[in-house]
Amino acid sequence: MRTLLMAGTALALTMGAAQAESLRFWTTEEQPERLAKQEEMAAAFAEASGHTVEVIPVTESDLGTRATAAFAAGDLPDVIYHTLQYALPWAEAGILDTDAATDVIENLGADTFSEGALSLAAVDGGYASVPVDGWTQMIVYRKDLFEEAGLEAPDSYADVLAAIEALHNPPEMYGFVAATKVDENFMSQVLEHVFLANGVSIVDADGVATLEEGPTLEVLDFYKAIADASPEGELYWDQSRTLYFSGNAAMIIWSPFILDELAGLRDSAPPTINDDPTSSDLASRTGIVTNFAGPSNPDGAAWGDIRYFGITSDASTEAAMEFVEYSMSEGYEATLSIAPEGKFPVRRGDGESATAFTDLWATLDVGVDRRAPLGDLYDAAVIEDIVGGLDVAQRWGVSEGQLATASKVINSQVINRVVRQYIDGEIEGAAAVAALNEAIAGVE
Repeated sequence: MRTLLMAGTALALTMGAAQAESLRFWTTEEQPERLAKQEEMAAAFAEASGHTVEVIPVTESDLGTRATAAFAAGDLPDVIYHTLQYALPWAEAGILDTDAATDVIENLGADTFSEGALSLAAVDGGYASVPVDGWTQMIVYRKDLFEEAGLEAPDSYADVLAAIEALHNPPEMYGFVAATKVDENFMSQVLEHVFLANGVSIVDADGVATLEEGPTLEVLDFYKAIADASPEGELYWDQSRTLYFSGNAAMIIWSPFILDELAGLRDSAPPTINDDPTSSDLASRTGIVTNFAGPSNPDGAAWGDIRYFGITSDASTEAAMEFVEYSMSEGYEATLSIAPEGKFPVRRGDGESATAFTDLWATLDVGVDRRAPLGDLYDAAVIEDIVGGLDVAQRWGVSEGQLATASKVINSQVINRVVRQYIDGEIEGAAAVAALNEAIAGVE
């Protein structure tokens, strides 16, 4: 890609003029193969810039406490690869240099980034951190069956329900496989997606919100409908994948980490729709929806998980900015190739080509036991839908500044329990909304 090489050369010349620094980079991508790729990129950056980078693995569950302790000791690393949950709290606490992150985004071109990824890290006057990669939860569906039945893609409550009406024929074909196991985080994640799709949030700017009865009942009725179109039992990610892979489910909700498995590239989770577990046949019959709308929110929403580069308040600022800019330009291929199926490019282009990095990402190999580029497995429209969800990615509590409160409610699983009572017919609609409000308010 000539434009990227030219941009990288210009960046290297700029960096070469600066005094060499030794940077420390914390990353939660600590698996050996992923760590090795990051070390290779750090070495390439060092060769281009003269700045050395020590890549330091940090277990994701320890990241918050380690960062807080390092901040108190005045010993933060220069750059931290972190999850969405830390962006705004760390900016508020002074752990992050928001001016540096904002300058990087402006240098690279804010219009080259996914709008949703930027908005989730927005602070007064700029951004807490630089978006790196992300993924969106997906409705995975049998587009061949939809086309045969003349159905629209399931990008709204109404379209999903129409497809269930047309395709549900158990046990040969279940219209949906919903998450119903209340003690599984998978149910929490799926429910948040369904609530967001209808514009219903459990928090507002003041903290826990009171759910409005009308839109919340729409959510509950929709979830009951997809649960009724599912097999009986305690269902979570395992059953939904198994039934879709065997050809017995028309729709499921899953993360993009299913993409390589669908194409027969992982022996531990092979498609069983035919006699060849290495076949990409099921992938070719599959469509993807990321932005999903309910009747009270026609614009819809995508549930997104975004990762960021945070430049810290203890950083060698100029060198740290150069490292992040390199990682998002000449080094972006290496950044995304760590795990392309779960690292969608939040930076789409390089300023000259609006799709430079999206096009590049589609050529990166995915898989475990066999490998192939995503672009060879899924057509261009599917690739566009996968990446497009990042433009409208949302999470409860981010825009309201209440992510910690929302996370506490989600992790309590009180929403799962009340929704399960409703879909099992143990509680009526208005009473279910009241029970949700009581349960949410009671989380400490």
